[in-house]
Amino acid sequence: MTHFLKTDEHPEGYRLEDILKIIRKDIFLRTTKIMDDDRIEAQTVVNNNVQILGLLNEAIAKAEDSTTVLQKSFGPSREGEPRIGV
Repeated sequence: MTHFLKTDEHPEGYRLEDILKIIRKDIFLRTTKIMDDDRIEAQTVVNNNVQILGLLNEAIAKAEDSTTVLQKSFGPSREGEPRIGV
């Protein structure tokens, strides 16, 4: 099963949006360290990372929207009981 995400069997896990935010922060910090490197390789990595950061922002927004829908519709998750599904 999952190693990182919060589930009934793994209640100490993370919400998807929390993991994505941690990854986004790491990429951002790494990118700022190479921004002033004018070599083509470094600039290619910077450009790729900027695109990845945009995609992560979209994924974070989607994950947060899902959390909002679940909380609004079914309330907070209860240990041992899925809010939706089986």
